[in-house]
Amino acid sequence: MDAIVELTETGSSLRANNLRIVEDVLTSTTRLITNNKAWNDPWKREKIENLAILLQGALAAEGMVGLKMNVEEKNLKKIERILPALKKPTISKLDLKGWLALEVILEEKTVKKIIPSLKRAGAEGIIEYPLNKVIY
Repeated sequence: MDAIVELTETGSSLRANNLRIVEDVLTSTTRLITNNKAWNDPWKREKIENLAILLQGALAAEGMVGLKMNVEEKNLKKIERILPALKKPTISKLDLKGWLALEVILEEKTVKKIIPSLKRAGAEGIIEYPLNKVIY
């Protein structure tokens, strides 16, 4: 076979088979489509809007992770300077006097760069976890 047309997102199947892209035939995007009758029905519209919110949340979560850690209050400012976050970290007091729990959402590619710095700044019990959805 001299050539094929392949639907690919990452190109990993092309690389696995020693293939190369010669030309992009089409670039596509995902669309949620409804007909007017369904959209004009309030019950169905709510269901469609709910589905759209969940799908957008799943797309927004792509490449994002959650990060949790425990920090002594005296180290909080050092830790906050290191942490990128969507807003500010969520901070909760622990039962252990002088200790806090921090939680942030950030890009996965950032985590491996900052975990050593967080550890050196006094963070303990650092947990990275995947996200299924991020709803803004």
